[in-house]
Amino acid sequence: MHSTHLLLEEPIRMASILEPSKPSFFPAMTKIVGTLGPKSRTVEVISACLKAGMSVARFDFSWGDVDYHQETLENLKMAVKSTKKLCAVMLDTVGPELQVVNRSERAISLEADAFVVLTPDQEQDASSELLPINFSGLSKAVKPGDTIFIGQYLFTGSETTSVWLEVSELKGDDVVCVIKNTATLAGSLFTLHISQIHIDLPTLSDADKHVISTWGVRNKIDFLSLSYTRHAEDVRHARAFLSKLGDLNQTQIFAKIENVEGLTHFDEILQEADGIILSRGNLGIDLPPEKVFLFQKAAVYKCNMAGKPAVVTRVVDSMTDNLRPTRAEATDVANAVLDGSDAILLGAETLRGLYPVETISIVGKICAEAEKVFNQDLYFKKTVKYVGEPMTHLESIASSAVRAAIKVKASVIICFTSSGRAARLIAKYRPTMPVLSVVIPRLKTNQLRWSFTGAFEARQSLIVRGLFPMLADPRHPAESTSATNESVLKVALDHGKASGVIKSHDRVVVCQKVGDASVVKIIELED
Repeated sequence: MHSTHLLLEEPIRMASILEPSKPSFFPAMTKIVGTLGPKSRTVEVISACLKAGMSVARFDFSWGDVDYHQETLENLKMAVKSTKKLCAVMLDTVGPELQVVNRSERAISLEADAFVVLTPDQEQDASSELLPINFSGLSKAVKPGDTIFIGQYLFTGSETTSVWLEVSELKGDDVVCVIKNTATLAGSLFTLHISQIHIDLPTLSDADKHVISTWGVRNKIDFLSLSYTRHAEDVRHARAFLSKLGDLNQTQIFAKIENVEGLTHFDEILQEADGIILSRGNLGIDLPPEKVFLFQKAAVYKCNMAGKPAVVTRVVDSMTDNLRPTRAEATDVANAVLDGSDAILLGAETLRGLYPVETISIVGKICAEAEKVFNQDLYFKKTVKYVGEPMTHLESIASSAVRAAIKVKASVIICFTSSGRAARLIAKYRPTMPVLSVVIPRLKTNQLRWSFTGAFEARQSLIVRGLFPMLADPRHPAESTSATNESVLKVALDHGKASGVIKSHDRVVVCQKVGDASVVKIIELED
C-alpha cells in the first residue's frame, strides 16, 4: 500500500492523470447551462455551444427585451434542428434586483474617500456625486455603517469595475455614502446589493409576470429560475401564477438562492422547489467569503438527498476574457462535481464573454475528469442510508437498478418513464454510467383534441446529472404491451450503439413497468 493512497478515499493512479482523456458521446455526465446573449445568439455559435456540451439555454431578463430574446430563441430552435441535440429553455426572472439607472450610459468614475448620494429620484442624471436608483425604500432599509456594493459585474469581485460604499447618513429618501475603493462603473446597468438587508419588494415583480405570461407562455418554457427566492412562499406564489397560465403548469421552478435570507429558509424552499440554483456571486457578498464553500457543500448535499437538481454558478469568471481558466477555477469546477452538483451554470462567460464555446468545452472536460474519481460507492451508501427503510416502491427499484448496473459493470441503464420521475430517481443514486431515459409519450385529451405529452419531461431531464433523454415514437400504441416495449427497447439500444455508449457483448440494465409491476432486468448484447 503506497502512502499516497491513504490521502484519497480511493486510489487515483498517476497513470490516469497522464493518459489523454477519451472523448465520448456525452462530454460529461454533469450538465452545462449556458446563458445566451450578445456573444452567443447566432445560429452558428449556438450550434457550436450545443455540440460542445450545453444542454440548457438560459435567457436572462435583467436586460434585453422580449423581442431580443425571442430572436435568440428562434436561432436556438434552428440550432437544435441542425445539430439534433435537445436543449431545454430556462427563463431567469429579474426579481427584486436593485439597480442604478444610468440613462446617458456614460462611464462614472468614483474616487475612494469621496461621498456619493444614492437617490430614488430617477429623473436625475447619474454622476460621480449622485446615483439614481430604482427603489424608493432604500433610506428606510439601511442604517449608517451598512455596506452597499454596486457594479455591472460586481459579483466577480473585480475591484476596478465595482465599488463598495459605506452608508454615512440618511437625508429624507436619499442615502449619503462614503466610497471605499476607486472604481469606474461602465455600461447602462449596475446592480446594487446591500449586505444582509431585507428588501421589501415582491420576488415576482410585475415586469417578471408580464414576461412569463407573454414570452414564457408563447415558448412553453421548461424551467423558471426564480431570482432572489427568500421563502417557500415565494415558490408557492410563482407556482400558483404558472398554473393559472395553463400551458406552464408543467414548467419546473428552480429557486435561486442569492442571500442570507434564502439560506435561512433553505430547507423549506427545497421542499417546494423542483431544483436549486446556488448564486454564488451574490452569496459571496452576503456571506463572508470563507463561508461560501461550506454553504455550497451543505446545500448540494441536501439537494442530492432530496433527489432535486443542484446548479452551481460563477465558476470560470476569468474565461470571460481569457482562453484558459485559472487553476483555482478549474479546481473549483471539479470540486462542484465532487460535491454532487448536477449542473454548472455559465453567465457572463457565455453571455458576453469572448470564448463561449471554448468555455463550455473546457468546463465539460473538467467535469468529466472529476466524474472519473467521484466516489460513487460512498455516495450510494450515504443516499440509501439517508432514504432509510422501509423504502418506497420507486426508491427501491431505482436503487436496485443502480446497484445491479454497477455490479455487472453495465455500460448504460435504460429507463422507460412517462413522467420522468423514475429516471430522475435512478439518477439520484448517481450511477457511474449514463442513464438513457426513454420517455414514453402519454396520450391525453382535453375532449377537443388528443395530444402527446413527453417533450417537457424529456427536456427537463437535461439538467440532471447523468440523465440523457430520448423520446419514444408516439405512433406506438399508448398501452404498454410487451411487443411495444420490445420495439422501443430496440430503438433505445440502437440509439446507444449509434452514439458509441453501447458495444457488442456489453451489459445493459433496463428498468421498466410491465402492467403493475416494476422490473429491473440485465441484458447482455449479442454481436
